[in-house]
Amino acid sequence: MERTLDPGAARALAERLRTAERTRTPIDPLVASHPAMTAADAYAIQELIVAHRTQHGEEVRGWKLGLTSGAMQAQLGVDQPDYGPILSAWLLPDGSRIATSELIAPRIEAEIAFVLAAPLSGPGVSPADVVAATDAIAPALEVIDSRIRDWKISLADTVADLASTARVIVGERRVRLDGTFDLRLLGAVLEQNGAVVQTGAGAAALGDPVVAVAWAANTLGSLGLTMQPGQIVMTGALHASVTVAAGERYRATIDRLGSVGVAFE
Repeated sequence: MERTLDPGAARALAERLRTAERTRTPIDPLVASHPAMTAADAYAIQELIVAHRTQHGEEVRGWKLGLTSGAMQAQLGVDQPDYGPILSAWLLPDGSRIATSELIAPRIEAEIAFVLAAPLSGPGVSPADVVAATDAIAPALEVIDSRIRDWKISLADTVADLASTARVIVGERRVRLDGTFDLRLLGAVLEQNGAVVQTGAGAAALGDPVVAVAWAANTLGSLGLTMQPGQIVMTGALHASVTVAAGERYRATIDRLGSVGVAFE
């Protein structure tokens, strides 16, 4: 897909998104002022934001897939998945507390995380390659947030906005991906203050979380990027996301993998 934005316009939009996150002040959709904006434009903006953050001391610790489930695509009105980096400032340990004042309109979702032991570089990465390159899988929570006002996003908006990522919490327990169970069939339960608010299954992530990782590796590979050993890959929400508020505690429990939790204040 071709780009429609000149470099100056892309830099200006990247700065608008950085300012929105820094000031916790949402902005209008980027496509409102640039209706011809393409996914290629959006990824270029994403790259500018990542370059700025890494130049100021952050590191890319992995990758997240977004909009991999039908529930999330329906919820946000898009029709295909996206991806973005997991930056070091976003990674939090199990049991962390997050100040909602640091975010704009946060939502939470349960996911299956992969931890890589070997590089994955597309094109041509197969599900079997993903299994061979995976060190372990783990239960995870992702807090998503949109710097776009009221979550009125197109695919281009969320891609440019680093796939709407805000925080990533990966459980401490690691489980080997040894072929003894089918990730598509793993059930997930998300609890809010001890009450179940969402349920889902591994199949929500592009039909199979392993397939989702292969898709990401091949998509990144087409851009000259390689998933590296030790990186985390978040495979996408297993259910529709849940809006969070201060005073709430969340715990995701995934069959065979265990649980992970976070609290908001």
